[in-house]
Amino acid sequence: MSDQPKPKRKPGPATEVTHLGREPGRHLGAINTPVYRASTILFDSVAHYEASQRGESTSLVYGLRGLPTVTDLQAAVATLEGGYAALAVPSGLAATTLPLLALTSAGDHVLVTDSVYGPTRRFCDKQLSRFGVEVSYYDPLIGSGIAGAMRPNTRVVFLESPGSLSFEVQDVAAIAAVAHAHGALVLLDNTWATPLHFRAFDHGVDVAVHAGTKYLGGHSDLLIGLIVGSEATFPSLHRLWTDIGVAASSDDCFLALRGLRTLAVRLARHQASALRIAEWLRERQEVAEVVYPALPGARGHALWKRDFAGACGLFGVILRPAPKARVAAMLDGLRWFKLGVSWGGFESLILPINDAVRSVTRWSPEGPYLRLHVGLEDPDDLIDDLAGGFARLGA
Repeated sequence: MSDQPKPKRKPGPATEVTHLGREPGRHLGAINTPVYRASTILFDSVAHYEASQRGESTSLVYGLRGLPTVTDLQAAVATLEGGYAALAVPSGLAATTLPLLALTSAGDHVLVTDSVYGPTRRFCDKQLSRFGVEVSYYDPLIGSGIAGAMRPNTRVVFLESPGSLSFEVQDVAAIAAVAHAHGALVLLDNTWATPLHFRAFDHGVDVAVHAGTKYLGGHSDLLIGLIVGSEATFPSLHRLWTDIGVAASSDDCFLALRGLRTLAVRLARHQASALRIAEWLRERQEVAEVVYPALPGARGHALWKRDFAGACGLFGVILRPAPKARVAAMLDGLRWFKLGVSWGGFESLILPINDAVRSVTRWSPEGPYLRLHVGLEDPDDLIDDLAGGFARLGA
């Protein structure tokens, strides 16, 4: 028998979210990093201060960046995602827009998936273009065919998988390989999967962004975004983050760290309940299609099964044609599913989706389209609630 110790097992995601971003020894033994509130940071000498200005000291300079509650969250998310380092910003939208600004210059070209989150598209069309950056959109299902859309000045390819509202699963690795071959960076909105179910940097991504407002927070009481960069991209990200002063507060980072501790168990419950409800919905005569990549037989399922470790509770349902007033009656009378524009919290939500802006692809379901977020309630109660809604739909 060898005297060499056996290699240690790499901790699983549930273990990582429980322990990352916690160093009790630094905080009087407190199991959670306390909320550090500070603006002014004091120095014990001129030499100490001047060293901090030259970057020769690890001391904080100002409370806008570097407070322990913030840095612990950033370190935890970067490790989970497999990236180099992370930055916390005040919202998910800030997380998608800051990298687009940081990594482009006038004269550059950016390719954006046609299924992108609406506010990200609006930023590209209304703001990024003001700085001389040209934006064009591509079919989210294009895969390696994106080579035909690359230009000599294409600097960034932006992905979101699954796509907002329509849930197309992109072949991230294939797109990344083409982008890198053309000298472009790959930016992915990974909010739906979270780092637990899709480690972006394992698939060739250079920057991953998250609306931590959703599953990382998990309790519908937080607005926060996370940007995770590679070693090559992080200096540019950090420079702009510093220059425009968009750091998240310690209070919000504390809530995100607290939510992180239960992320694995919450996602497992969201997925299990969502699959059960999706299967039930697929058998309803009122339903034309369930758009949920984790559902066997659904569009995008094969690619999801290949690349993802799991799913969440967000998906779409296409109803058979029905009058708008009947759909409203269905939704207005629901007890557990509430009308709300967010998702990722403990509660179940439902929304009628009347439009999904597209530039190069078509998304126009033949019947009413609903977006559901399955929360942490008893799935039997949620099914009963939807059954009552269908009764009103067909009344």
